Amino acid sequence: MSEQYVKAIEEVLSKVEQNIITFEKQFPHTSNDEVYELNPNDNWTDGFWVGILWQAYEYSGNLLFRHSAEEKTNQMINRLDENRDLDTHDIGFLYTPSTGAKWQLEKDIEAKSETIAAADRLMQRYREHIGIIQAWGPPNDPEQGGRIIIDCLMNMPLLFWASEVTNDNKYREAAIAFEDIARRYLVRGDDSTYHTFYFDQETGQPVRGATQQGYSDGSTWTRGQAWAIYGFALAYRYTKNPLYLETSLRTAKYFINQLPDNLIAHWDFDAPLDKNIKPDSSASAIAACGFHELLDWLDKNSKEYKLIYSTLINSMDTLISEYATEEGAQGFIDHGSYSVREGKSPDDYVIWGDYFYLEALLRLETNKRGYWYETN
Repeated sequence: MSEQYVKAIEEVLSKVEQNIITFEKQFPHTSNDEVYELNPNDNWTDGFWVGILWQAYEYSGNLLFRHSAEEKTNQMINRLDENRDLDTHDIGFLYTPSTGAKWQLEKDIEAKSETIAAADRLMQRYREHIGIIQAWGPPNDPEQGGRIIIDCLMNMPLLFWASEVTNDNKYREAAIAFEDIARRYLVRGDDSTYHTFYFDQETGQPVRGATQQGYSDGSTWTRGQAWAIYGFALAYRYTKNPLYLETSLRTAKYFINQLPDNLIAHWDFDAPLDKNIKPDSSASAIAACGFHELLDWLDKNSKEYKLIYSTLINSMDTLISEYATEEGAQGFIDHGSYSVREGKSPDDYVIWGDYFYLEALLRLETNKRGYWYETN
């Protein structure tokens, strides 16, 4: 088994090396005809490429990867210092795998201070009177002002981390408020999830669940379900609140019970099962990391542990054998989807899929955990 993971990791590193040359100073987002569309560091996904570079360096010790990771991290620092294109909840996606990774690997003081500054930027989206992190739009926006999104569960580790390193509880309090709101309103009674939820931004009263990228407002967008598995497991690691562990486990079991025979999620669990159904390999890569994180807290003799472990191993086997790309490809795994509903890269390479695929491989082969919390 280990040989399989080592081979898969080495194939990824070969692609990373080529992509460094191809991407130059740009950042990959999603692909078109198997070629990544690049941006000048103005997208919510740009931290994932930096995280890939840091993971590649951490695993291999190759100074080429370190040099490129340093360059890209400096670009992320400039973006933060200039406050460019940061009107988003995705600050954790941008800075945990970039400046946060540099701090963890190199104990660089500037990287630490910039990561704290990123947490401060995320705190600007905290609406304390109703306990939410606003997903999109400016404060008091009539459409977006009271809206949360399930993806934001993965931005909370930035706040938990900032609270630990600064001894300032405000970050932790905001993260816990959001986790509690998300657990209560984004997770449905049957353990499926809404993609987004609206609240009255004046009173905080719940309004309705909805979707942005799923099949319908009441459907289960699989990447959102994967964010829930991983996000609540990480929240449990930081807080030891058993309700977060329970929620991670519940959403994991729902995810597993809805999977097709090959164990790779479709883009939405409620989309029509016809010949045009699209997979989302990125949802399964994210879920794999969440499964691995969850296993730390389960009894190895329990049915839940055995179910999650077997799904993790078997789904990764499928990703490696059927979804990993050929030599020379830019993406690491194919058949990811950005937004089938909106016709945005519905069956393509997606950089977050590449990131979490590599993280899952490194978790299984080396027990490295990405950069969502410090392990040393």
